[in-house]
Amino acid sequence: MSNLIRLLLLIPTIIFGFVGVASAAPDAETAYIFNSFSFLVHGFLVMLMAAGFCMLETGLVRAKNAVVQCAKNIGLYSIAGIMFAVVGYNLMYMDVSGYIGSFSIWSPSDGETFGGENDATYSSGSDWWFQMVFCATAASIVSGAVAERIKLKAFLVFVVLLCGFIYPIQGSWSWGGGYLSEAGFLDFAGSSIVHGVGGWAALTGAIILGARKGKYSDDGSVNPMPGSNLPLATLGTFILWFGWFGFNGGSQLAMGSGADVAAISNIYINTNLAAAGGVVVALILTMMFYKKTDLTMALNGALGGLVAITAEPLAPSPMLAIFIGAVGGLIVVLTIPMLDKFKIDDVVGAIPVHLFAGIWGTIAVILSNSDATIGAQLYGIFAIGAFTIIASGIVWYIIKLTIGIRVTAEEELEGVDLAEIGMEAYPDFKK
Repeated sequence: MSNLIRLLLLIPTIIFGFVGVASAAPDAETAYIFNSFSFLVHGFLVMLMAAGFCMLETGLVRAKNAVVQCAKNIGLYSIAGIMFAVVGYNLMYMDVSGYIGSFSIWSPSDGETFGGENDATYSSGSDWWFQMVFCATAASIVSGAVAERIKLKAFLVFVVLLCGFIYPIQGSWSWGGGYLSEAGFLDFAGSSIVHGVGGWAALTGAIILGARKGKYSDDGSVNPMPGSNLPLATLGTFILWFGWFGFNGGSQLAMGSGADVAAISNIYINTNLAAAGGVVVALILTMMFYKKTDLTMALNGALGGLVAITAEPLAPSPMLAIFIGAVGGLIVVLTIPMLDKFKIDDVVGAIPVHLFAGIWGTIAVILSNSDATIGAQLYGIFAIGAFTIIASGIVWYIIKLTIGIRVTAEEELEGVDLAEIGMEAYPDFKK
């Protein structure tokens, strides 16, 4: 009985003690731990997007080309990691002089640990990890657009140069503190810096590569080439949607205070609502235009909404986030057929989703962020686009003139799986 009385007397002390701890600002080491933890865990979520891209693309290509998509995605993720360590990270973040960083190999810095000479607020390794998976995402965008006719080795060579040089150099202009940052260009999590770069590189590659055989008739009509596994593509979209919480939430770049946690919560909500807005608009428009619901448009509508909100997922109200995502879905539905008019063959819709919706999202920053100006946003879009088109165009052409960029017509007809890898995704089923 005496022990019970003592326990009851301790309850007020325990409660008020916890309240005091909760209301106090975290000490520097605690903030360091939570900031680093945020980079690591949100980075894990972004890595999961690699699986989402793989499943989406594999489901949207024909069965005879599914294995190569899997090989491209695991290959590009691995190459991105290596190149970002060898040169990419320091080129993007180290000693940026306005236009470019340092050509050096990255390694964790003892001076950037807690209590070190720089009094860091997060571990350098956790930051590298988070930034690396963003680099891999840019390469994943290209993979789907050039599917079903590109040589595997040609694509992987392009990824080496995209992840090692093209993506980090333009990233240094804004996130590395370069000239776009000084000009006031804002892109919270990468509608242009990540998705726009992938979209511009994909557009350039698709034009140089040319359309799939039989995609367009001489009279300009489009011959549908439906994907092999729409449930798999749907699963991939949900995985990407899930991973996007890491993409946008982690871009708060801190979790060491209550304000940071509240901001991340708002980012999650806006990210989810924007994706939902993109889906609903895509469903409504396809029913209006085609009298039937188009699942692939709904999937890309979700992704268009996600890309659109990525440039500013924190500041908008929930209703504005829905609007931004809805316009992203609208753009996707309208521009996928537009590409066909120009005979630009984008197998999975990557260019409308990541480039066109990304441009909209970058401009839409001015709707909720008072620090943004339309001039600075357009300047950033133009600068990133011009550089990526020129740089990736040069790389694509060099690859085309050296090792070749496209499989033969016979190999394309047979399927790039057998031609490039010698395996089939579904050996018991022929199509």
